[in-house]
Amino acid sequence: MARAKVPSLALEPAQEHAALLLLQRFLDERFELELGTFEVQEVLDLITRELAPHYYNKAILDVQAHLKDRFESIESDLWALEKSS
Repeated sequence: MARAKVPSLALEPAQEHAALLLLQRFLDERFELELGTFEVQEVLDLITRELAPHYYNKAILDVQAHLKDRFESIESDLWALEKSS
């Protein structure tokens, strides 16, 4: 079975704007780096491209494990409800 293409990770415009402001403020306050919008966008693009997929994949694996446990529990509950003939 072919693997589905991993969706590209992107934020909504308002979320991206908020992330840019947060990152810009963090870099300024923590490292005294006063970067412009273009530079901060480059940093955010790097994070999105190189780091975010690892977090995304970890979240998918966590959800899969949770759903597997939940479906096993539901299946067990259904077997308990089955009437013997």
